[in-house]
Amino acid sequence: MNAGRCAQLALTIAATACAWAVQADDAGKALKAGQEYLVTTNYPNNLHLIDVASDTLYKSCKLPGKFGPGTAMMAPDNRTAYVLNNHYADIYGIDLDTCNTTFHADLSSVPGEVGKSMYSFAISPDGKEIYATVNPTQRLNDHYVVKPPRLEVFSTADGVDAKPVRTFPMPRQVYLMRAADDGSLFVAGPDLYKMDVKTGNYSVALPLRNWNRKGYSAPDVLYFWPHQSPRHEFSMLYTIAKFKDEKQDPNTAELLYGFLSVDLKTGKTHTQEFADLTEIYFTGLRSPKDPNQLYGVLNRLARYDIKQRKLIKAANLEHTYYCVTFDKKGDKLYLGGTFNDLAVFDPETLEKVKNIKLPGGDMSTTTPQVFIR
Repeated sequence: MNAGRCAQLALTIAATACAWAVQADDAGKALKAGQEYLVTTNYPNNLHLIDVASDTLYKSCKLPGKFGPGTAMMAPDNRTAYVLNNHYADIYGIDLDTCNTTFHADLSSVPGEVGKSMYSFAISPDGKEIYATVNPTQRLNDHYVVKPPRLEVFSTADGVDAKPVRTFPMPRQVYLMRAADDGSLFVAGPDLYKMDVKTGNYSVALPLRNWNRKGYSAPDVLYFWPHQSPRHEFSMLYTIAKFKDEKQDPNTAELLYGFLSVDLKTGKTHTQEFADLTEIYFTGLRSPKDPNQLYGVLNRLARYDIKQRKLIKAANLEHTYYCVTFDKKGDKLYLGGTFNDLAVFDPETLEKVKNIKLPGGDMSTTTPQVFIR
């Protein structure tokens, strides 16, 4: 290695060490009551808090275990972030004032099994329980046995050695979940299910694979981001084909983008198409200020009028972003995921305000969440 390369490497190591030293000093810095923050995660195993007022890094915490997926959800009291991590195998509760781990649930709690949760966990409205869909595989000497999925219910009061207090069978292929204000659990899978977390009984709240909508295909949903949005809804994007006639020829069908949502206060479900399918978005959210406007992101940031099914404006991006997030008032729009920066945009003009660079590596498929302490 030549001298110049060695010097460059030494500077990089020194800069990284300094950055982590600052984070270590800030780890115990408590959050301020009434202040708005954004929480996000990234490699190698970091949880970051952004001061929304100044759009600057407020503090960083080290997460236990290994990174992946790093999906974070805020407890109702906005003191604890619950993070699905350690390669989809553990859920941790992190006290955001101290960075201490106050809760831990190992999803491989049955001897001989390896349990994983594919983004599928939620918090009860009172913050007393954590729900997780566990996909278990029994590891034998010469082969694996895929076992039926189950819902595991944990008590947050059990701390860092939490064990399931209840378990129930779950449908296969489920992913995102959100708990409604009445305590029921909405679960996304082949259909959207509504579940009683006390009995394990569930019903179809919104048909998806079994959507018998005349003249339309079944919707296609690919969504791994459990937004805790200011609108207090469980929402996801879908694509769908609108056929011209009873032949249902896909070559002549009109391809559309839509969104489905559950009002977590009332439990009411809603679906609506909002655009022609001309490009792919990984996430989309309705504006906190105007529910008729929806913003989608992947390779571009786009703003739509839902009722008119019309693109209002689009902005090119420096790189791909997976996840869109609003501040509580809807005055700022944050783009996260992929690299180690958050892009801040004006929702009205779609002009970029700034980039917030995070210490560490990429954010992968994490979901930035905004909350007020």
